[in-house]
Amino acid sequence: MALQRRLVLAALTVGSLLCIYILCVNLEGPLSWSVVPLSPVPGTSSSSRDSEEPLDRKRHGASTFHPEISTGTAPHETTRAPPTPPAPQAPPTRQQGVPGVSGSRTSTRGPTQATGPTEPPFIGDTYMTEDIPPQTNCSDGVGTRVATTEFAGRFLKRVPVLQWANHVSPEQHRRLSNYPGAHGWGGLDYKTLEETLSVLNSSANRQLLDDWSERRNGSECIRCAVVGNGGILKDSRKGKEIDGHHYVFRTNGAVIEGFEQDVGSRTTHYTFSTNTLMNSMRSYAGVGYRGPPLSQETRYVFLPDHDRDYLLVKAAATHTAVGRGPERAKDPTRYFGEDVSAEKLKMYHPDFIRYLRNRFLRSNALKTRYKNIYRPSTGAVMLLAALHACDQVSAYGFMTPDYKNYSDHYYDSSYHAVGFFINHDLRMEMSLWQQLHQAGLMRLYMHQ
Repeated sequence: MALQRRLVLAALTVGSLLCIYILCVNLEGPLSWSVVPLSPVPGTSSSSRDSEEPLDRKRHGASTFHPEISTGTAPHETTRAPPTPPAPQAPPTRQQGVPGVSGSRTSTRGPTQATGPTEPPFIGDTYMTEDIPPQTNCSDGVGTRVATTEFAGRFLKRVPVLQWANHVSPEQHRRLSNYPGAHGWGGLDYKTLEETLSVLNSSANRQLLDDWSERRNGSECIRCAVVGNGGILKDSRKGKEIDGHHYVFRTNGAVIEGFEQDVGSRTTHYTFSTNTLMNSMRSYAGVGYRGPPLSQETRYVFLPDHDRDYLLVKAAATHTAVGRGPERAKDPTRYFGEDVSAEKLKMYHPDFIRYLRNRFLRSNALKTRYKNIYRPSTGAVMLLAALHACDQVSAYGFMTPDYKNYSDHYYDSSYHAVGFFINHDLRMEMSLWQQLHQAGLMRLYMHQ
């Protein structure tokens, strides 16, 4: 009997110790991360939704159309993906110039250096650099403010935003062929690349804000409005404020007619990929989207996801039909108007898009088998490009923590929940917009 009591006592003791151990392990585990809404910057109102169509680790929530989903297939990668914190952190700030490019330097080192080979090869945290003189001497611009913020180590001011004729060389083609999709020239043959970029050969093709000298009108700072398509803009009455900026950026299914009071009427820069353009024209025709905005001041900024983007640029610049691919024999003036010229066409540099992914939006999607199709959303590229080119940036219609209160788009006739897809990380983008707003690098429109 005494032996039985001792056995029972021993079992209870072991069980108690085991419970205490499990409890301690659980208490030491990582806490879940959530975005905390910020109070608005003075002069704005509080909370919103994003410019883009959604992402997540998997499709989640409402079954909504996503014009960003690519119809192509990216090459398979088997390399190890990098560790990713929930909120984007600054990766190593090493930057190396690429010889053989006009205006580039050979090497620049940032304030910190990687201590070991922490990056898998497909990340490619090395970029072309160019000497790009500022267009203004604005004392209160992004370029001045960023040095005193948490983003100081992430902003690389000498990575070219746009690619143009002087960037083409066999050496550059070999280097960028290592990166697929929007992040490089992987799968793009040299002849197509050379023929396309050879028509983007003027200073207007090199500069995002090519006509600043004509429109500055004595202003010391370049003011840009970047307009997403989020439902928060419905009944916002922000149209006049948006149109009052020097430049107005829009993207994808930007329906303007009938919504001018809320979203404005001007478009100076329209950002898209050929894939998102065609999908938007099919899916948003019923709400009035007929194609890119057409005006004398509008520039068309391609985000090159596939060779079809290069083919359409060449056709538009030369006023010829598209030579091959999904848009074969199509007339580009159908999309960009009869008076479109090469000077009105621009194309993001793949180094710039890869830099945005690596330094600002390093998502956990890069740890999955979908890492080759993950990229910053088109709206994110547009907004971050504006932050690299403009002095003062106001963002409207981008995602904020209470996005569930608004329909997917401002032109939806009934409520449609935001859908999430693996090719973008809209929640990480939402967090980034909050951080940039809090740092005073941009003003994010939010509801009060």
